[in-house]
Amino acid sequence: MNQNTTESTGSVETLADVPEHVLRGLPEDVKLFPSAVDKTRLGVWATKSILKGKKFGPFVGDKKKRSQVKSNVYMWERKATDRKMMASD
Repeated sequence: MNQNTTESTGSVETLADVPEHVLRGLPEDVKLFPSAVDKTRLGVWATKSILKGKKFGPFVGDKKKRSQVKSNVYMWERKATDRKMMASD
C-alpha cells in the first residue's frame, strides 16, 4: 500500500519533517533512522531485538479504515479485534 507517498524533490527527510504525533507514538526500542530502501527517507529501525509476540501501543493518531487513508507515509497498520485492518495516521 504505497499510495501517495512523498514526492521525490531531491531533499532528504529529517526528524524535523516528521509530525510530532508520529514521534510520540513510536514504540519503545524503535527509532527513525535513514531508510535502507529509500536513502531520501527515514525508516523504522529496532534498537534491540524484538521478541516474537511483542505488543506495541497505545498508538497515537486517528483510527481509520484503509480506504480512508490518503497518505500512508506516517501510518501504522494493524489488525483490529474483529480481524479487519485498521490504520493509525
